[in-house]
Amino acid sequence: MRPRGVPLAAAGVLCALILGGAVGCGRSEGGLKSAGTTPTAVGPVRLWPDLPPATDPPVDYGESDTERVPGIKVTDNDVRSVDALAVVDAEVRAHPSTYTGADGLYEETARAIKACGSKPAACPVMRPYYRDLTGNGRDELIVGIRMPDQQVGVRVYLAENGGLTRIMSTVDQVISVELAGRDLIMRVSSAGIPGYEYRTAWSWDEQQHSMLPTRDEIVRVKPGRTGPPTVPAPRLVSPTPTPTPTDAPVPLPVPAEPSP
Repeated sequence: MRPRGVPLAAAGVLCALILGGAVGCGRSEGGLKSAGTTPTAVGPVRLWPDLPPATDPPVDYGESDTERVPGIKVTDNDVRSVDALAVVDAEVRAHPSTYTGADGLYEETARAIKACGSKPAACPVMRPYYRDLTGNGRDELIVGIRMPDQQVGVRVYLAENGGLTRIMSTVDQVISVELAGRDLIMRVSSAGIPGYEYRTAWSWDEQQHSMLPTRDEIVRVKPGRTGPPTVPAPRLVSPTPTPTPTDAPVPLPVPAEPSP
């Protein structure tokens, strides 16, 4: 007889706990059965616990560097009101001889950006995309810049106080860029490990007031080749002189199929 006021299912669970799950309670058909012994939990083990704490900060790779874009005014903090090409051009003019770091561009890329007005077909600035990546209820501006050696620069801008702040800038041999929720996910070729690619999720960090590479992984995508490592040739979209707003996934380079 089950205890008064205890439902039948609860009584079965109680019986199973009392008997250690070795046998069922009541009728044998449909009764609870043991799932076997539970594996022993193995907690984390700290290696070399006597190591002294680090006294010097790690190398600064510039992931959290932000910069106000000079000369750009944003009406009502709406990034759709600004011209993406004008934003990139303003940064080029502010850093005319910078070829490394967050502001770095190839010299030929910087020249091509300055000539976008007269040579739109050769303009390396691709169509912009818009997505709320910071959770502030407004879209941010996402810009892609084609560069030599199959590289693509990706920059993200936040509208605030009537202007633009660049909250992300990175350059790599990009396979694709995707938007997933409030994350910007980049797939990048791995020249040193054939058959694998890097996938990095960039996410907004309120404390740093910037986008940070919060998740990074190496993923196997196809069998490795025995020949020397090569970077797949991407198929790039044509530049769009007049940007068309859209929230579709960014159609950046895709890897070519390997030769038999």
